Amino acid sequence: MGRKVLVLAELKDNKLRNVSFEAIAVAKTIAEDGEVVSLLLGESVESLANELIQYGADRVVVVENDKLAQYNSDGYSQAVLAVIKQEDPEAIVFGHTALGKDLSPKVASKLDSGLISDVVNVEVTGGNVVFTRPIYSGKAFEKKIVTDGLIFATVRPNNIAALEKDESRSGDVSKVDVDIKDLRTIIKEVVKKTSEGVDLSEAKVVVAGGRGLKSAENFKMLEELADVLGGAVGASRGACDAGYCDYSLQIGQTGKVVTPDLYIAIGISGAIQHLAGMSNSKVIVAINKDPEANIFKVADYGIVGDLFEVVPQLTEEFKKLKVNA
Repeated sequence: MGRKVLVLAELKDNKLRNVSFEAIAVAKTIAEDGEVVSLLLGESVESLANELIQYGADRVVVVENDKLAQYNSDGYSQAVLAVIKQEDPEAIVFGHTALGKDLSPKVASKLDSGLISDVVNVEVTGGNVVFTRPIYSGKAFEKKIVTDGLIFATVRPNNIAALEKDESRSGDVSKVDVDIKDLRTIIKEVVKKTSEGVDLSEAKVVVAGGRGLKSAENFKMLEELADVLGGAVGASRGACDAGYCDYSLQIGQTGKVVTPDLYIAIGISGAIQHLAGMSNSKVIVAINKDPEANIFKVADYGIVGDLFEVVPQLTEEFKKLKVNA
């Protein structure tokens, strides 16, 4: 017997984020032979619903309201709770993103439900849905099951592959009106500090810099390398604290958690807080002049040398490979 699973879709710049499709893949596993219902919130978003169906959703519920144009926890929680009441799902899946981490505890508390956060794998064994999540800053993993009541989980981006897009799939798209009221906060303006381009938390390649870069000016080297590789730029907390870059680029225990296919750590010593944010990357390359740097303990490949010589050479070689590809 299958389960009905509700999945919250996420948008960035009025486009669906990859984590939305990854969450649908997780929901399909949880649902078994049941139904996956995707929830789409925003101002004018109905046109995006079909893409969610192409990635595996059976139905899409759309809530359009001008008060949902920008994310705020009050408005979104009202909309989500109204749809949950209507749909009565047996499981709910959010992305473990800035939005998901803010909204999921609020919704869970209103539902008097438990919450399994930061899931990196899901499987069904003996009728139980088994979630795997990292603990102790990624040094160990635990498996969890929900023994009673609603299954509610958030999924770490870039860990569980989305299903193949199938443009032949079709499904029902319905609209629900929700009266969003008593908002305690109103967003007047959103000022973006992050650079345009690849989303750091979903990037397949991340080029990250630390204090070893010595200045904000030198971070341009990383931007050039990331651009050649089609990746995103990140940073250690030390680099952010030193003013070399904005805190929106911070990777680590108190920043973003990333799991790209390739992580290049440049001038990063490898403090435990930083490793917590990137140690599950598939391939890690470290560049540091100190052969004893902690970052080399988690690296698959290490280059001991002056980053100001190594990085420009790497960038040039990658440019040549790209031209000849």
